[in-house]
Amino acid sequence: MPELIKLYIRHSIIGFGISAIFVGILLYFNVMNLWTVISHDSSALLAVFILWFFNGTVFASVQFAYAVMSLAEKPSSSGGGGLRSFILAPVKSGVRINR
Repeated sequence: MPELIKLYIRHSIIGFGISAIFVGILLYFNVMNLWTVISHDSSALLAVFILWFFNGTVFASVQFAYAVMSLAEKPSSSGGGGLRSFILAPVKSGVRINR
């Protein structure tokens, strides 16, 4: 299996794990009476699953994006940093404003 696929699966699992912890905290602290609403509903399992799944997609994509961005090479300390001679200067435009 390619390394990028392994990286994606690993960090997706981490993101869904973070989502499980997040949903558990939401329910434990009864944020916005979420536990009360879910515990008095007949489809509580579906509601918790949807909450976990959609938060999991967000957390997994953020986790994977962080992992991909941290793969970038570190800049060398040779003092580069781009073109320092490029300076923006104001330019006159030929537009007149009538008042």
